[in-house]
Amino acid sequence: MNESEGDAVTRRLPELTTRAPEDFALRVLRRVGISEDHYDTYVRLDTAAGGLFVAASARAVTGAGLDSAGLTATGFEELHRARTGRSAIPGGRPLSGVVPALRTGRAHRLPIDLTGLPERQRAVLEAVRGIPAGQLRPLSWIAREAGTEVPPSASEVLRALAANPVAVLIPCHRVTHDNGSPCDAAYLPKSGAALRRAEQIDMRRVAELSRAGTVFLGSDTTNIYCHPTCAHARRITPAHRVHFRTAQDAREAGYRACKSCRPITV
Repeated sequence: MNESEGDAVTRRLPELTTRAPEDFALRVLRRVGISEDHYDTYVRLDTAAGGLFVAASARAVTGAGLDSAGLTATGFEELHRARTGRSAIPGGRPLSGVVPALRTGRAHRLPIDLTGLPERQRAVLEAVRGIPAGQLRPLSWIAREAGTEVPPSASEVLRALAANPVAVLIPCHRVTHDNGSPCDAAYLPKSGAALRRAEQIDMRRVAELSRAGTVFLGSDTTNIYCHPTCAHARRITPAHRVHFRTAQDAREAGYRACKSCRPITV
């Protein structure tokens, strides 16, 4: 090959270089017969708050992280391995049920593996999973729903939320302080706000109720009181709404706690 021919090949190198497919490493592992029991796969999916890396085994989601705070694919892989001891390999399809769960906000039945987390942290995160899409619950509700023999303190709940290893799919954006303001311990504020907007949670109305001292809303036609964002509370027409500061006020007025949203009753 003479000099001019060599220069021509050099100029064409970018054209001759083929980028490996995203699931190349996954294909190699499968080709050499390494069992999926030894690694997880992950994909990047779109959410209202930006890209979400979602890792899963063959049976359950094992981790998820938003890239809105600057998390890269490499960073997600490193965090996942440090927490689970398993490698996260890019490529493959999302675990069945993940895409519908992100689209609808209904991830309560999605299998999520929280193995390795302390029992009390798992209890807090499982309680958070029980908050329906489009609704909010305060820290005190989470502490009660955690179901541990000694309920976690507000600071313990906040620490568990901040360490949430499965962002969005465990919906920490649905948790508020007891005054109704979002705590967003697991997200940047703009991420939590985007996720709540996508679920059509009216934070302006929540703030208005909080400023007025309304913690619970009752219906004078059913004599039932709820959290303000409960699906039943949203159906109460203005003429029939009764505002309560405490559960005791509601009980003394002859109202019963909603069996759906299970407001604090003690």
